[in-house]
Amino acid sequence: MDAIIECENITHYYGTTLIYENLNFEVRQGKILGLLGKNGTGKTTIINILNGYLKPRSGICRIFGEKMENLTPGVKSRIGLLLEGHIQHTYFNVQQIERYYSRFFPNWKKEAYYELLKKLKVSPTQKINTMSCGQRSQVALGLLFAQDPELLIMDDFSMGLDPGYRRLFVEYLKEFAADGTKTIFLTSHIIQDMELLIDDCIIMDYGKILLHQPTSHIIENFRRFRFSADRDSMAPDERFWHTERIGNTWETYSFATLEEVTSILSGQGAHDIREEKLSLEDAFIGLTGKY
Repeated sequence: MDAIIECENITHYYGTTLIYENLNFEVRQGKILGLLGKNGTGKTTIINILNGYLKPRSGICRIFGEKMENLTPGVKSRIGLLLEGHIQHTYFNVQQIERYYSRFFPNWKKEAYYELLKKLKVSPTQKINTMSCGQRSQVALGLLFAQDPELLIMDDFSMGLDPGYRRLFVEYLKEFAADGTKTIFLTSHIIQDMELLIDDCIIMDYGKILLHQPTSHIIENFRRFRFSADRDSMAPDERFWHTERIGNTWETYSFATLEEVTSILSGQGAHDIREEKLSLEDAFIGLTGKY
């Protein structure tokens, strides 16, 4: 499969504050990749760099082989972009906004737009600014589907949505990507939604990527281990993440097996070692910490 997005050695600062240093990753065709990170780790920044809205201090990003600062109109027409806030031009009504966007995309499929909006039970003349946040998000999604892009880039796509709208959004995105020709790169603070949707996961910490793995690999292999130990500290080990004492019990996170963890911790006086499976949200906390 071809690499649709390529980021090489991206270094970026806001003033004197380092956001990334030598950040490298790619997104291959047909994949749904989720970018996860705490507030301030630069998720929206990388999306702005990808789209040419920001120029990094050094490094290069490419989309469909073109550098981000010189995307041609032809490549831009292959990209569907949804930024925080979901939709602009809210003074338009349902019909007007469809006609407006249709002029920018040669392969426009208005049927996809109106099919999705049937679920909203709104008048074609209803203005966007009179809709709820969830309804506006579906208008935005309908516009993206009508564009029929090869690449969807979505920043915090579930922001402000209730559980029903979030689940509807996820289901439509999964159907959109089902044939394997579409590529989706997205962020969200609702990691439960991401677990239902994404194939691969990038987990960011401040200034770097902690992990870039298939979501299934993380869920199947990353574990929390709880144990007891009559001591105030445990010797650090690079195979463990965020080892800490909570009351009378210790916990740590690891990709190591129960047998390997037991062997390591027993040597430090640990006992009653228990392994726990994790959701993607639990794994995210285990990798990045609670604070």
